[in-house]
Amino acid sequence: MSDRFPIRNGLQQGDVLSPMLFNFALDYAIRRVQVNQDGLKLNGTHQLLAYADYVNILGGSIRTLKENAEGLVAATREIGLEVSADKTKYMVMSRDQNAGRIHSVRIDNSTFKIVEEFKYLGTTLTNENSIAEEIKSRLKSGNACCHSV
Repeated sequence: MSDRFPIRNGLQQGDVLSPMLFNFALDYAIRRVQVNQDGLKLNGTHQLLAYADYVNILGGSIRTLKENAEGLVAATREIGLEVSADKTKYMVMSRDQNAGRIHSVRIDNSTFKIVEEFKYLGTTLTNENSIAEEIKSRLKSGNACCHSV
């Protein structure tokens, strides 16, 4: 890697280099995060899932989730990126209906909103790990496509 150098101006939105440079910066920030090892792991290793500007942080507890989110926020701030508090939400997936409901995830001066479902990469995930809404959504999309012909 080269030595650091000052950036005097950025790229215009829509520039072909913008997504590539953003991906490099986000990848660097994710690699800098020292992920708490006692959390939930997907496929045995991954606690941060990223695609474009969507980042999911997995955690076995609210405490682990907060620690990993704080690490990511600090790493992105270090390279000049900022996490949007308005667009950041969290969801607790548990068999216990009250798990995580009394906790709020607060980092710096931002409090993140809890949600019961969200769409990630085209798939609806729910706090009860139910696929019923996803099936309904796909049937609706298929019917709309079929009836438009």
